[in-house]
Amino acid sequence: MAPHKSLRAFLATARAALTAPPSKRTASSPPPLHFVVGNESADLDSLCSALFLAYFRTYSPLLRGKDHSRNILHIPVCNLPRDDLALRPEFAAVMRWAGVQSLDEVVTLSELLLPLSGSGGEGKKEGGGGEELWILEHEETRWVLVDHNVLTGALAKAFGNGDGEGRGVVDGCIDHHDDEGVVPPDARLRVIEKCGSCMSLVVEECAKAWEALGEEEKGGKSEDGDMKKINAQLAKLALAPILIDTTNLGDANKTTPRDERAVAVAEAWIADAADSYDRAKFFAELSALKADLSPLSIYDILRKDYKEWVEEGNGSSLKLGTSSIAQPIAFLVDKAGGEEELVKELEAWATRKELDVVALLTACEKDGVFMRDLLVWARNGPEVVEAVKGLFEGNGKETLGLSTWGEGRLDAEDGEGSWRRCWRQAGLRYSRKQIAPMLREALKGVGKT
Repeated sequence: MAPHKSLRAFLATARAALTAPPSKRTASSPPPLHFVVGNESADLDSLCSALFLAYFRTYSPLLRGKDHSRNILHIPVCNLPRDDLALRPEFAAVMRWAGVQSLDEVVTLSELLLPLSGSGGEGKKEGGGGEELWILEHEETRWVLVDHNVLTGALAKAFGNGDGEGRGVVDGCIDHHDDEGVVPPDARLRVIEKCGSCMSLVVEECAKAWEALGEEEKGGKSEDGDMKKINAQLAKLALAPILIDTTNLGDANKTTPRDERAVAVAEAWIADAADSYDRAKFFAELSALKADLSPLSIYDILRKDYKEWVEEGNGSSLKLGTSSIAQPIAFLVDKAGGEEELVKELEAWATRKELDVVALLTACEKDGVFMRDLLVWARNGPEVVEAVKGLFEGNGKETLGLSTWGEGRLDAEDGEGSWRRCWRQAGLRYSRKQIAPMLREALKGVGKT
């Protein structure tokens, strides 16, 4: 078997296969094309996990599906429009450490869409929406999901089973969120387990394949570099989201033995390459990049790490939008120029996204202390308000350890269909991974007037 390539060379191969006409595709990329994609928030965990898994599913015979007689090229897709990559300097840094000097080399949603004639751009709405023209038909694709287990958003509409639930062409998943029961039990790949970072599950899935490739190629060179260096670059791609998601393995509420084992596996490859790597410095640099929101507008901050869901209510659909933010609410207030101005920004955001419920979930470290804030705004009807209010004024308040933020300066209620509360959150182990399902459950079956 030929030595595996650098990540940069792999991405070039993937892009070439995506743009080639079907008649020109190689034996490793026959129709349908196989994709690996993270969730719509496109955070570091989703982006890096998709790249890492696609790479090893392409090159390792140990990850070959039971009905595949040869390896199949898997194309990693960053689940966001290309312009939104500019909001993720931490991802650009990880790519450089992994030997990829420009984000132009990754595939995004923009490369899956045909430009709209006369517009000079791609797609009609951020991240999908409107009447997009996809370069592939439903039956020309297969999808492996990482960091989620149901295809969502524009991809679900285009490549799912037609009802927006994303079953049809999903070939498998690796995820650490709640199982939504969409990926079938007999899928070729189905790993849904709790841990701090989805990447830890991906490394666990690929560890034997990585070791086997390393043994076969020990001391060798690929066509574009030294194999030890390539393995060290892949290791940094793996380490970045795990360390970020577990606060350098220091967050007892998130870190699991799986995360610790995955870090050990990756760091062994770095040691094998005699790479100059210091975990604390690596984590500190990544954290600083992720937390630096100073160049961004409030709008960009809200959409940087954003996920939404649509829940079917009593005769209506309710949309929940959640933004995870690496700075406290006080930062947003200062950025906006005051509480009133921040509320105006949030109202414009909610209107633009057509949201019935807005949630801001902040997480940051200040003076060595990790802290969370939570803002929830229920809009568009007394039934919606009642459902959300009941959650947070009931068991949810005690479970999450909520206390009023800023003497209630961001709180408001009009008694007719709008209710907003902002809290300090003492329950530090509760992130979007837990709070979003709570909100979704509260919205099920709720009507909207």
